[in-house]
Amino acid sequence: MPQAEPIKVKLQPNIDKIRKDLGNSDDIVIREIAFGVARAAIIYTDGLADKKMITDFILETPDQTTERDNLLEALKELAQKLGDYKEITNFQEIYSSILSGGTVLLLDGCSRGVSASTQGWKDRSISEPISQVVVRGPQEGFTETLRTNTSMIRRKIKNPNLWVETRQIGKVTKTDVAIMYINGIVNGKVVKEVRKRLDKINIDGILESGYIEELIQDETYSPFPTVNNSERPDSVAAALLEGRVAILVDGTPFVLIVPTLFISFFQTAEDYYQRADISTLLRMIRFISLFIAMVGPALYIGITTFHQELLPTQLLISLAAQREGVPFPAFIEALLMEITFEILREAGIRMPRPIGQAVSIVGTLVIGQAAVEAGIVSASMVIVVAITAISSFVITGYSMAISVRMLRFVIMGLAAAFGVFGIVVALIALVMHLCSLRSFGVPYMSPFAPFIPDDHKDTIFRLPHWAMTSRPRLISQRNIIREQMSRPAKPQK
Repeated sequence: MPQAEPIKVKLQPNIDKIRKDLGNSDDIVIREIAFGVARAAIIYTDGLADKKMITDFILETPDQTTERDNLLEALKELAQKLGDYKEITNFQEIYSSILSGGTVLLLDGCSRGVSASTQGWKDRSISEPISQVVVRGPQEGFTETLRTNTSMIRRKIKNPNLWVETRQIGKVTKTDVAIMYINGIVNGKVVKEVRKRLDKINIDGILESGYIEELIQDETYSPFPTVNNSERPDSVAAALLEGRVAILVDGTPFVLIVPTLFISFFQTAEDYYQRADISTLLRMIRFISLFIAMVGPALYIGITTFHQELLPTQLLISLAAQREGVPFPAFIEALLMEITFEILREAGIRMPRPIGQAVSIVGTLVIGQAAVEAGIVSASMVIVVAITAISSFVITGYSMAISVRMLRFVIMGLAAAFGVFGIVVALIALVMHLCSLRSFGVPYMSPFAPFIPDDHKDTIFRLPHWAMTSRPRLISQRNIIREQMSRPAKPQK
């Protein structure tokens, strides 16, 4: 890795060193021009810098009448037309600038240079988010450009207390990582902890926010995510208004949000754009789906294997008739169907989109029907697995849905060994584990454990906006009141 060696006075040795350190790379452009009475070099990376800005700069270079003593000041004045600029004194600053889309200007006879901001690479335009689709609400999502993402959040929160801190992480990639928070609302201890964990990262490269998430999360060995992510600017803005911290990584549209609560994975941006009663109903459906996705097949296995007396007689006779001729016990039957469906789901995701949808739908129908007709599985098991799979799609947080899918197999095994008793023991252990988790010092199951009555305005039930007067206490701890209660006016008689 090149050292922070000072810039030399002579121009040619500087050019030779830059070419050598960068391996004579073809995309590193070095143009020598006459700048007044001295020679100068313009250095930039083809594809990262705006060529038009640089060409206009070259055309405006001063004539021969400029004195040598004033050349550096003339260079600074001219660099202002390119955008933000700063004076540089060593080669490390040169490499950092040109590899980030900037342009470096060096003068013969001067041991200092000027770095100008000329970023001009092609980036993806703002489009609808793919992973968090809503029926009602903003239809814009983050892009892979860091400054575009920060500007989208600032459009939502026009407040001088919205602060941004940027640092580079990755010894090789030098990836820009920014943290955003609202001063006066955020808990200062959380911001300090975020800075501490980011500064401790010592890795060659950061290519996506998932690298950061895995390196800063609290509980490494828990299947449950303790860091949330979103590609919606309105969701991140809402989290900042609650006192959370957003972590943005250059090169990815997914922004990390900390601290994160368990309840956060069952809330969507659309919950706050619909009426409170509609949002409450949808959240109840999500929690019912969570229960079905986690213990649906396990309940079927436990009841049909150990507790047949819990079923009505007619249903028991129907299930027994369906299972007649099936060679496998209920657990193996469920395991085969679950693994088959997971394979189809993964194949549908990895294949091209038009083909993937066809494979998922047709493959599920054909394989399910063929398995029933062949007597490998019963029709009731196909129904249970299908309902379970559909319920897992209802969970809004993708990382939480994956955790539920993993735990489903463990609970199925306990149900096959101990029946409903095994399911109850698994759920008790699961609740104990969830209550032991923390996300940047905040209890993961808050406001359920510890139980905070004032914070239940936005959990399973979503009260009207005029009733949600305070922020979550364990997250913000400062400036708790976010609005004065202002009920809608009653109609005049």
